[in-house]
Amino acid sequence: MDRQTVGSANRGRLRVEVRNDGASAVVTPVGELDHHTADLLREPLESCLDQGRSRLVVDCSQLQFCDSTGLNVLLGARLKAEAAGGGVHLAGMLPVVARVFEITGAEAVFTVHDSLESALAD
Repeated sequence: MDRQTVGSANRGRLRVEVRNDGASAVVTPVGELDHHTADLLREPLESCLDQGRSRLVVDCSQLQFCDSTGLNVLLGARLKAEAAGGGVHLAGMLPVVARVFEITGAEAVFTVHDSLESALAD
């Protein structure tokens, strides 16, 4: 399997790492995803899609906060990935982040996995 690190970015409260794992691009946001940090996640997601990686796995296990702006970034990536024949899989969400998806009903439009390992195995 190809597990090379593709890149990372950091802006204070959010760091995003990207790596390839087989057919998937694994995007790991670490910290707080909000209005001020959303572009740090949007840009690597769009870059993966531009490079032909339409199966995106977002490892949320280190995401401590997500507001509506962050949710919209993920929803936008989902639409683009599905248009390219892929999808966005969310893995390992902490309860505080999962609650945002529950309240908004967004969990119904994503494939949600308990762990990164199960997302990659799917």
